Amino acid sequence: MTPALVEVLAGGPMTTVQDLPGRVGYWHVGVPPNGPMDDLSHRLVNRVLGNAPGAAALELTGAGPSLRFTLAATIALGGAPMPMTVDGRAVPAWTPIEVAAGSVVTIGATGGPGLRATLGVRGGFDEPAFLGSRSTFTLGVFGGHDGRAVAEGDVLVIGHEVDGPTGHLPPGMAPVLGDRWELGVLVGPHNAPEFLTAEGLAELLRTTYEVHFNSSRTGVRLIGPKPKWARADGGEAGLHPSNIHDTGYAIGAVDLTGDMPILLGPDGPSLGGFVCPLVVAAAERWKLGQLRPGDLVRFVPVSAGAAAVTDSRRQAWLDRAIDPIRPLARPVWNAGLVPTGGTGDAVLFRRPADDRSPEVTYRQAGDRFLLVELGEMTLDLDLRLRVHALDLWAREHLQVGVVDATAGVRSLLVQVDGKHLTVAGALDALERAQEELVDVLDQPFPSRVVHLPLSWDDPATREAIERYMHGVRPDAPWCPWNIEFIRRINGLDTVDDVQRTVFDASYLVLGLGDVYLGAPVATPLDPRHRLVTTKYNPARTWTPENAVGIGGAYLCIYGMEGPGGYQFVGRTVQVWNKNQLGPHFTEPWLLRTFDQLRWFPVGADELLDMRAAQAAGRLPIAIEETTFRLPDHHAFLAEHAGDIAAFRTTQQAAFDVERTAWAEAGELDRQGA
Repeated sequence: MTPALVEVLAGGPMTTVQDLPGRVGYWHVGVPPNGPMDDLSHRLVNRVLGNAPGAAALELTGAGPSLRFTLAATIALGGAPMPMTVDGRAVPAWTPIEVAAGSVVTIGATGGPGLRATLGVRGGFDEPAFLGSRSTFTLGVFGGHDGRAVAEGDVLVIGHEVDGPTGHLPPGMAPVLGDRWELGVLVGPHNAPEFLTAEGLAELLRTTYEVHFNSSRTGVRLIGPKPKWARADGGEAGLHPSNIHDTGYAIGAVDLTGDMPILLGPDGPSLGGFVCPLVVAAAERWKLGQLRPGDLVRFVPVSAGAAAVTDSRRQAWLDRAIDPIRPLARPVWNAGLVPTGGTGDAVLFRRPADDRSPEVTYRQAGDRFLLVELGEMTLDLDLRLRVHALDLWAREHLQVGVVDATAGVRSLLVQVDGKHLTVAGALDALERAQEELVDVLDQPFPSRVVHLPLSWDDPATREAIERYMHGVRPDAPWCPWNIEFIRRINGLDTVDDVQRTVFDASYLVLGLGDVYLGAPVATPLDPRHRLVTTKYNPARTWTPENAVGIGGAYLCIYGMEGPGGYQFVGRTVQVWNKNQLGPHFTEPWLLRTFDQLRWFPVGADELLDMRAAQAAGRLPIAIEETTFRLPDHHAFLAEHAGDIAAFRTTQQAAFDVERTAWAEAGELDRQGA
């Protein structure tokens, strides 16, 4: 049978293939789910076409493409209003349209309201799946059509994911869009008075924010007042009070990156070190896809129970979306919201510490995520290993209903499907697990020593700093040279001391996915090598692939180009290879939890040669198998306790001097402290 093909005559500004539920199960290694940003329109278009609910469709941003169909097909358009013609004849949205062989479909630009539309075809688009999904992740260059937006000359294949008959969407069933939005949010995981003041949290919920022009599928930036913080800084996590020890991010979280709220989208990061005081309810996330620059947004707190009712009703409407008789009433997808949640909802339960285990705090992170935190807000390897044990328990005992589990430095973020397992059900199960966890203190943990090249102060990182100074902020204390800032804030004599410290350190990988795609969050085993910095505020909009940076007490390798906030020290080779080229990539990600990273110096040109060899699968990487034991680590700390204390005293003094200088320069006011 000759396949039905779609020839792309013009791609539009950003047209990508997306499916549902997207790429799930890889959040713990920094692979976001991707999928449609407006999942409601995606589902409704597939219902109109009689497709399987998750069939791949085209997501159009701002304007659509021009397409020629080689065989007869049935299409439908929904979402933001975009004019569509078939061979020059205008056709309506939200209805199945028969397209003859050879016909040209052209979709114009939207002037609002809304920003994104969905173009579906009966049978869906049949692109190769990567990690279980056809969804496009342009930053990672995988999924969809060659990992990018479609362009002139591309050819798309129509698939066979048909689930039923086509049908018209009855009047009143389509979502009504506007330029003023209310988003139903659940308070938490990080609330008042631990992170924000009570007034600060209240202000967050009563402020009307404006959508920033620099928004995307990774996150929607919002313009509004600075948060009112309840603490002066983030301690070991960084100088700014928004800085925390790295933890998993819920999809739809309101991420306070410094002082700017960012709504994390389906292409957003899975792990990071910023406070998240609110999370958008699952049934409300479709609205993020329709927020356009200049739109106004207000957060409305809703309870977990109200979110569950809304989600259930939404599914019922979707199931009956093309029934011409039922329902007689029509859903109001974007109706005004009634506050049902409270500002004290974030902490669901605290288990006090005892002789066997630290304090355990269960935090609400929307209606699909539960954040489990262990112990105090500090960097403690004992806590990280206990998190690991809890992660293994959850994967073994909570297989049904758990979408993913993402380990942070002292936390575990568990994502549930809401159907087979709720947040409340996960809490009950994980609380029972605390009694079953074996003592981690005497266990040997598999580890590897991984030797990687580091081009110190690489030209690509210098370019990123220059871009930041020209496009974001020219007067930041860490500009024009991040390494000098690291020296100053840690009380080191020279920048050579910074270099020596980094190359002498053995960095223990505490988690993957910090800034995407297998990127490690790692900290030196020897506290004397534990340089502490603050993160960029505002964050960078561009970071070169495989840049190496320090934020708080942690080091990260950026798995791909994208935004970021860690202070640069250099650049290395790939830690992510989607084609798994070379003997070290048994998965697309190179590193594993509890690997130990050690650097050796190379020049910038030498690194480029090594990166090219690695891309061809020819770069050898020295890896040694070993084990990590907490008793050995405790013995090391005890042996060097005096030197460690002296280093920390000097470091804290420099930290305080930097804080004083910032205060005198008005920088703390700008930072929101």
